[in-house]
Amino acid sequence: MLALFSQTLAITAPVFAMLFLGTWLKRVGWIDGPFINTASALVFKGTMPVMLFLAILRADLDAALRPAVFAYFALASLGSFLLAWAWSLWRCPRADRGVFTQGAFRGNNGIVGLALAASLYGDYGLSLGGVLAGEVILVYNVLAALVLAFYSPNGKTDVWSLAKSIFGNPLILGVLAAIPFAYWRIALPDWLATSGDYFARMTLPLALICIGGTLTLSALRESGALALSASLLKMVWLPLLATLGAWLWGFRGAELGILFLYFASPTAAVSFVMAKAAGGNHQLAAGIVVITTLLAAVTTNIGIFVLQWAGWI
Repeated sequence: MLALFSQTLAITAPVFAMLFLGTWLKRVGWIDGPFINTASALVFKGTMPVMLFLAILRADLDAALRPAVFAYFALASLGSFLLAWAWSLWRCPRADRGVFTQGAFRGNNGIVGLALAASLYGDYGLSLGGVLAGEVILVYNVLAALVLAFYSPNGKTDVWSLAKSIFGNPLILGVLAAIPFAYWRIALPDWLATSGDYFARMTLPLALICIGGTLTLSALRESGALALSASLLKMVWLPLLATLGAWLWGFRGAELGILFLYFASPTAAVSFVMAKAAGGNHQLAAGIVVITTLLAAVTTNIGIFVLQWAGWI
């Protein structure tokens, strides 16, 4: 049992160490708000699309394209979204329901989930996780945009606005651009592939440091019980239900492990940006990001430990 716990900790500790390093760097003044904004934009617009492109380019699509995994993830994400929204109708003032719902279902899969999948399953985790990230980005952006717009006077739900948000997303573009290269086995020149590797390797450490730099106790204090309620839904109840559903569906091994990691990821930091842009309660959004990130250091380890102990992953 101790050896299994140590193995689990070795998988998750590097990811969360980078998160809390970002918090410390912000506290001592080595990084600041402008740096975090610039670095986050670099990750979103540049390094992560390149990382996803290279991961898919080098993936064995016969192994990474798992229709059953993608179908289940889409259904489970929609179910989680509807459950979170239904819970918000009972728990939240009307003005906060969009922010609450987004925070309770939208995981940081493109960074934390993908980093943990790569740590646990290596190249296969990066390949399947990278392809799955394309679906994640599509599903989460559509659902988050809809619920925020529904409760915000600043939101737009017309087809054109949603289409621009989805197909103008650099992460989606990176995934879509890679698929024909991977399908027809088109190789990049060695110098370009090496340069791309240098650029892409900045993604996970830089993104994790930036997320850590956004975590503040003031956001936690201002958000109160609503943030705690959304966070427990995000980190305990929805991952439990979704992972149990995946097990009942028949998933085992790496597929079940990656699905769990994606369901159990903390709330995406971009939810704060979207809430603020939509005129929503951005203090609540920030509080959910803080609490779920702190909880993830515990709940993710427990989940991996239990699944490995049971012999399911």
